[in-house]
Amino acid sequence: MLQEGQFERVGEERTRRVDVRIIAATNRVLGHEVAAGRFRQDLYYRLSLFPIELPPLRERKEDLPLLGAHFLRLASRRLTRATPGLTKADLETLRHYDWPGNVRELAHVIERAVILSDGQSLPIAEAMALALPRGGHDVFPAIPDTPGVVTAAEMRRLEQENIQRAIESASGRIYGPGGAAELLGLKPTTLAYRMKALGIPRPRT
Repeated sequence: MLQEGQFERVGEERTRRVDVRIIAATNRVLGHEVAAGRFRQDLYYRLSLFPIELPPLRERKEDLPLLGAHFLRLASRRLTRATPGLTKADLETLRHYDWPGNVRELAHVIERAVILSDGQSLPIAEAMALALPRGGHDVFPAIPDTPGVVTAAEMRRLEQENIQRAIESASGRIYGPGGAAELLGLKPTTLAYRMKALGIPRPRT
């Protein structure tokens, strides 16, 4: 059907003609998959009529302003919240991140910022820290070294472990200098909200 534009149903003698275009997407290098025997060579050559390679977001950060503004409009409309636009400082924050979750992760960060917004500013840095905080502290967990994207369940588990490590590193203190909130770069009220949402009990004092 892909090559000739026609096919016959199983058990039927009639040949049917079709006029279709096939668009296939993958996050794998199919040439390597064919060589490893994990993808059919004949199917690869039939699909690769006009390949288009889209680099990951970390390699095209010049797209961040347009993509960020697009996701901001979508999130604001869906959540029916009036929010300010992305500032130069916001965009600089976005540019200094490697985006292992690609465009989908950017969309989630923007929507999270809309949820946290007070209507006057977008807490981009805070929204990013809630997902997979990174920095020079040992309390930050590493992203699993596996192909593809991290699932929502895995993200939730990583965030739970991250907060618990911060609490342990802060000897059970949530607020104040050296507390878990400071280690994570979050407001104490935001950390308290995340702990409640993730089912993390407050440490006994």
